[in-house]
Parts: sequence; C-alpha cells; structure tokens
Amino acid sequence: MLLEAIYHRPGQSYCYSYDEHTIHIRLRAKKNDLHTVSVLYGDKYDWDHTASVTELYKLASDEWFDYWQAEVAPLHLRLRYAFQLTDNEQSIWYTEKGFVKDKPHNPLTFFDFPFLWANEVLQPPAWVKDAVFYQIFPDRFANGDPSNDPESVRPWEASSPGPHDFYGGDLQGVLERLDYMSELGINAIYFTPLFAAKTNHKYDTTDYMKVDPQFGNTELLKSVVKACHDRGIRVMLDAVFNHCGYWFAPFQDVLVHGERSRYRDWFHIQSFPLTCAPRPSYHCFAFESHMPKLNTVHTEVRQYLLDVAQYWIRECDIDGWRLDVANEVDHEFWREFRKACKSLKPDFYILGEIWHDAMPWLQGDQFDAVMNYPVTEAILDFYAKNLINAEQFASQVNKLLADYPQQVNEATFTILGSHDTPRLLTVTQDERKMKLAVLFQFSFLGAPCIYYGDEIGMTGGEDPDCRKPMIWDVSQQNRSLYSFYQQLITMRTSKRALQAGAYRIIYAKKQQLVVERKHDHEQVFICFNNSEEAITFTVAGLKIASELCMLLGNGAFKQENDQLIISLPAYGWSLLHN
Repeated sequence: MLLEAIYHRPGQSYCYSYDEHTIHIRLRAKKNDLHTVSVLYGDKYDWDHTASVTELYKLASDEWFDYWQAEVAPLHLRLRYAFQLTDNEQSIWYTEKGFVKDKPHNPLTFFDFPFLWANEVLQPPAWVKDAVFYQIFPDRFANGDPSNDPESVRPWEASSPGPHDFYGGDLQGVLERLDYMSELGINAIYFTPLFAAKTNHKYDTTDYMKVDPQFGNTELLKSVVKACHDRGIRVMLDAVFNHCGYWFAPFQDVLVHGERSRYRDWFHIQSFPLTCAPRPSYHCFAFESHMPKLNTVHTEVRQYLLDVAQYWIRECDIDGWRLDVANEVDHEFWREFRKACKSLKPDFYILGEIWHDAMPWLQGDQFDAVMNYPVTEAILDFYAKNLINAEQFASQVNKLLADYPQQVNEATFTILGSHDTPRLLTVTQDERKMKLAVLFQFSFLGAPCIYYGDEIGMTGGEDPDCRKPMIWDVSQQNRSLYSFYQQLITMRTSKRALQAGAYRIIYAKKQQLVVERKHDHEQVFICFNNSEEAITFTVAGLKIASELCMLLGNGAFKQENDQLIISLPAYGWSLLHN
C-alpha cells in the first residue's frame, strides 16, 4: 500500500455538500493499490448513537490514481469521519492525524465536516442538465433587417471574412430563424455580446445599457427572449465585465481629463498621460489597448456592473450570463454578482470562462459552472488529432471528473468549437470522426453547445475564418449531418440517463471506448471505434438491468450474461439502451 499516494482534505472536491442533506466524501489512492475503502462516520456530539460505516466505490481512475467516493446523509448535518483502507496484505486507518494500524477510539482525531449549511450548497439550475445550447455570433447568423446594417457591410455570400468585416446579422434575423432552431431541437441559446461596441465581435463594450444598433434595440431583444421562452428555449448573454471598450464614456473621460478625471480609478492606470503604444500605459485585456481593464474593486464600478447585470434580467428576462475572462476579476465582485442575479431569478445560470482549474470559483458563492475547455481539448486530441489513445483520453476525462464536485460536472458547459477556434469539421478533416467527437460531447455530463453552422457542415480555420456567415441555402447544407445532430439532440433530451445519469467510462483500449450512463433502471451504453479498421471487442463484468437494443448507430452487438460483444465498422459507433 503506497501511503504517499493517499490523499484527502475536507472541502473543495474531496468533501462537500451535494444537496441540503447529502455529503460526498472522496479519497485518492495509487491506481489499483487498494482493494476496498470504507468510511466510519458519525456525529461528534452523539457518536455512540450515530456511528456508521459505508463503503466507497471507485468513482474514476486516471494514469496514476484511483478516486473513491461515498455519499452519506448525516443525521444532525455534522460529520466526523475516518477511512479504513485495505489491500491484499493489510488494513490501516486514515484520520486527520495520519495513518494508524488499529481502529481509532477517539473521533476527535477524525476528519471534520463542521455543519451542512443549506445556503452554502452549490446548486446549479436544474434545467442546465437538460439543456442543449446553440451558440450564435450575431453579426454572422442571419440578417433580418438590412436597414440597420453597418457601413460597408459585406455580401452574405462573401465567405472569406476579414478581422474587421461586418455582415449585418441582427436580432431580427435570429427571430426569423427560431423555427430552424426549434426544428433542430435545441432548448438554449448562447449569444456572444449584444451590447454597443465598435468591433464585429462586441467584446469592446461602449455602452452596457444599450443593445448595439446594428443588432436592434432593447424592445427587439425582449421580443426575441419572449419568443424563445414560448418555445421552451432559454437565453444566455455574454457579460464582458473584466474590461470595456476604448470608446466607453468613462474611459474617454480619462483620456480627455487625465488625472483630473473622476473616472481615473475606474481603471488600472500605470502612468499619465495615457499612451496606447508600444504597450498601453494602463492594464487591458492582454495588451489590447482598445480593451482597458475595469477596476471591479472600485465601489462605483462594482455597483455600475451589478446594475447592468440586474437590468437585463429585469428588462428582458434572460436566463444566464456567460462571464468573459472570469478568472481575472476579483472574487468579491463575483460573490456580489451571484447574490444580485439569484435574488431576481433563483434558477439563473452563472457560467465562467476559465480555461484551467476553476475550483476557487465553484464553492457555492460565485459560479454555477465553467466552460469545460480541458474536456474540449481532450476530445479533440483523441477524436480529431489522434494525439492520444483511448486509455490516455479516459485518464484525462476521469481526472477532470474527480477535480470538481459532482453538481459542477452536471452543469458544466462543453463546446467543440467557437468563434475563437477552427471549425470542428476543419479540425477533424473527416465527417465520421467529427460525429464521434459530437457523440461523446452529447453523452458527457453537463450541457453540450453547438457552434452555429457546425450542424450543417460549415468549415473554417482560425479566427476570422471560423466566423463565416451562416449558410442558409439548403442545397449547400450537409443535411445528413444536420439529421445526425437532430437525432442526438432528440436522444439527449428524451433519455433521462443522458441528462442526469451517473457517468462512467467502462472500457478504454487502443482506439475503442465505451461509456455507461445510468439513471434508476435506465441504462445507456455509448460505444466508439475511433479507428480506420472495423473491430470486435468484449466488455466484461457489467451489470445490465435488462435486455438492450440499439437506438442509434451502426455495427452490431451481442449481450451475454455480464458482457457485451461489440462490433463496429471503421469510425463506427452505437448507442445501446435497455
């Protein structure tokens, strides 16, 4: 037993409240080192009457470690606990004081979860588990009102966008294409920024209280949200609160009045007079001088942005904010932001853009979830780029699942491409491989998001090539791929196991992978062959509740007692359901 590999610490993802009654306890150990793990737990003030034992199960494994988990419901909402670890040779106890051979008699040496406060439980909106998002880059989706087009707008058919080009897409175009999105089956829309700005991407806000005239106005946005809600579609907007645009009025005031400006402390000014080159004399997003960084610690800035956040909830009844560059804004601002938004709409979705470990923001006081870029990268490395095999892919995914509380994973936001990255079909260079990546995305925990046009086979390289205008000519759309997306969305939104079920990768060898989703008595097995050769393989040691049938996919399977014999063609896949 490698004691050095064993790790537990109360809090974060190792001991946390899952709901108002349940605590999840996790332990890390060397891979394949422990035979069993159990936890002795009880109430510190009533130990003799509450002490109990339960076994942990193996939640996931990565390249180096196993992650074990148990769910307990403490009678008095307090918890003292210790682990008993067993391998083939010995059994030891693990407490807050370290490792001991004999069962401890004094629970004061145990790990401690002081009290389960309901208001501290991270509870993301329940609807997110059921959501399938569709990302819209407004200038490039649909032009419904040519009268509000910017100057020098390019023809919609011009498919080689430059970084500063405008195409005239607007909210009227979105309104007129809601039938298309309903037919596709999505039930949530994520808009990149809609507020007044100089660029086509609108991440350089000049007026946070105004819909950009290129897109329409507040009344039109209200109409779009209302029409979406009538169809059962939620709406999430992009909040750019880390920085503003160069032409934001307070920043212009600083440019004009310098140190005498009443807004000088709204920003992070390093020296006066302000200069933009060779590097700006003020902090920005990266070193982009047209995106000065806001000082969210400043009382007036904080209140202004909180007012903005609440204004669009009140005014247009939006359902979520996606938070741009979220990890570069101070934590206290996000704490107040959460309270402000949730006070108006308790099931409001708060999603942070964080590319790395986001646990400091996911402890119940700030975000509901983050954009799951690490999983995106792993999916592309395995299915699109052939940089890793199935074992390495499973290891990366399992490590990420163990890094966060379960409710965070259930509300995470998974993309395969966006306005910042090459198109999925361009990365895979093969529609069959693209389908495998999308299938995994839709079988994973959390909410999948489709970047507009991926569903009809649009291509494009790095920005700005990935921002081509949407193809509306049906004769130029890949309708077979569109039908594939429709089928997956229908399956995802109709099968509870694919929305809220437990998640396990049960087979990962060479280029083959099998995922199990399970909810109550419903089981779904998603099988992948990420190889150019047909293959038959066996998955043994299963507990299958009843006879399976193939709902979608190709190939064949046999169900024999506790095993599945799966046959798949090159880049084939199947979705089995009981």
